[in-house]
Amino acid sequence: MISYCTNVHPAEDVDGIVAQLERYALPVRERLGADKLGVGLWLSAPVARGLADDAQARKAFRTELDARGLSVYTLNAFPYGGFHDEVVKHAVYRPEWTNSDRVSYTIDCVTVLADLLAEDATYGSISTLPLAWREPWTDHDDHRAAEAFEQVVRAIRETGDRPIRLAVEPEPGCVLDTVADALAWLSGRVDPEYVGLCLDTCHLAVSFADPAETLAAIAKSDVDIVKVQASAALHVEKPAEAREALAAFAEPRYLHQVRELGADGVVHKADDLPEAWEQLPGEGPWRVHFHMPLHQAPAAPLSTTTDVLRTVAAGLPGEPHIEVETYTWSVLPDAGDLVGGIAAELEWAKANLVKEGVSA
Repeated sequence: MISYCTNVHPAEDVDGIVAQLERYALPVRERLGADKLGVGLWLSAPVARGLADDAQARKAFRTELDARGLSVYTLNAFPYGGFHDEVVKHAVYRPEWTNSDRVSYTIDCVTVLADLLAEDATYGSISTLPLAWREPWTDHDDHRAAEAFEQVVRAIRETGDRPIRLAVEPEPGCVLDTVADALAWLSGRVDPEYVGLCLDTCHLAVSFADPAETLAAIAKSDVDIVKVQASAALHVEKPAEAREALAAFAEPRYLHQVRELGADGVVHKADDLPEAWEQLPGEGPWRVHFHMPLHQAPAAPLSTTTDVLRTVAAGLPGEPHIEVETYTWSVLPDAGDLVGGIAAELEWAKANLVKEGVSA
């Protein structure tokens, strides 16, 4: 099942979430002509805590989802809250996995997902941040984070008969910057039955890692791909010729990490798009952490990395959850109609990412 991630919607209370689903998710399902629509829910920490503490509230929320033909297979527990604040930037990486608030929030999400999980789901997935922003981070923090994951795993073991699995999502600039970093950290440190990888294909593309080689490395490891966030990065072949076009994407809410591939294979790094002009050579191609709509390409000289996404989808082992995660609609230049955009992305995903014989 392909879901779309509801972190594109700003609501941070149950009534607001239901209203957003009524306004957007229901019309998307109807536009697609589908009996069911997968939604990857984002619940802020206060919402997750309120639902986790109240079984009747979870039952009522499940009733609201069922009434609209919405199915839940996965939660996005990366942002803790305030994901649509005027400025988010580095705040999205807090609290870190060394903080008990992160543990409590994730356990609350486990409790909620256990009751919301679609009847036909073989497992539930919860994506989460790659430990923290890269600094400060110490060996002691590594130890504390591993203990934190074990706390969540103990909580998962107490849920129902269908497993719930955490999916750690590497992201440029974080402690686990790349998939290779995530594999190295997770292997031998966490229980692979309950903790695996969330492969965000925008982040993968930004890193300039080869997608086929990345899949091969994952296959050789003891880490599973639990979830794929189907997303595309902004690609700029010749940055010097695209400065004006890129300026429209240098918005103040989210962090837009930039990577440049040098002719010698070295990947140069900048933590945000406005800084890239001063910090990068500007001689090789750039990839920008700006989630772009899957179904449409920007005007030249810009493009997107949907080729990376297609390669990943074609080589995926098993049937991990796929979640379309274009959370940037509100900051896209000329975004247009959100219902139409989400529906078009899901149609593109079904046509380009679903293997023959696998239900969308």
